[in-house]
Amino acid sequence: MKNILITGANGQLGSELARIMPSAVLTGHNVLDITDKVAVDKFIKSRKIDTVINCAAYTAVDLAEDNYDDAYKINAIGPRNLAQTGCKIIHISTDYVFSGNAKVPYKTTDKTNPLSVYGSTKLAGEKAILENSENGIIIRTSWLYSEFGKNFVKTMRNLGASRSDISVVADQYGLPTYAANLAFAIFQIIPQIKPDNSGIYHYSNSGSGISWYNFADEIMKQSGLNCVVKPITTDQYPTRAVRPKYSVMNTSKIQKTFGVKIPMWQDALKHCIKELEKQH
Repeated sequence: MKNILITGANGQLGSELARIMPSAVLTGHNVLDITDKVAVDKFIKSRKIDTVINCAAYTAVDLAEDNYDDAYKINAIGPRNLAQTGCKIIHISTDYVFSGNAKVPYKTTDKTNPLSVYGSTKLAGEKAILENSENGIIIRTSWLYSEFGKNFVKTMRNLGASRSDISVVADQYGLPTYAANLAFAIFQIIPQIKPDNSGIYHYSNSGSGISWYNFADEIMKQSGLNCVVKPITTDQYPTRAVRPKYSVMNTSKIQKTFGVKIPMWQDALKHCIKELEKQH
């Protein structure tokens, strides 16, 4: 797998992919600016890249509300530049392309209606891939966490170790995704990419959908922390960007098409916590 480029290689998913694909070409924005079409074409040609895994994204959801141009460049123009190289591409997208008004898990064919700049620019990136690549796989994922970088699991463990109680939103529902599990799924998908299975897929860990409060509570329990998690409403914790109230996604298509097996979210969390505890 020498001719694979991983963009956003310093992020959570990029770091997991780099671990299982050590011969891949890794870039962060300091090495390759994906918004620069000339630079992208030159980089891919000179290294004979045939497959791109695009993990690069503007992911600061609240900051994006006041930085539309920056978010659009990275989340939409960057993916278009990568898709136009003719490489096979796996592009990572988000549950935030949905409004959150559903009552059952979102299918890949369900109507999108993002509520935030982040969601709308990520949706524009999806369209750019679909319009410019014959071998484009889009994977929407949600609530990503890992041993790398900043994420909800690490934040909750840090707070749980220093506080007796914490308040967490209990009226936004989704499913967490352990980056190591998604990275392995991508690894399985790469050799199977062809025009007739290109398109949109969903990936998160399995389960029936939980709130951030449920997730935080389980993190405390599995970490052996005595911090009490108290449920609050979204109104009690206002943020600059609007989040979907319900963004559980149906993952049956990715499992059926590529033979991907998806662990339960509690099992995935247990594995991550075990890895985090090895670091101390």
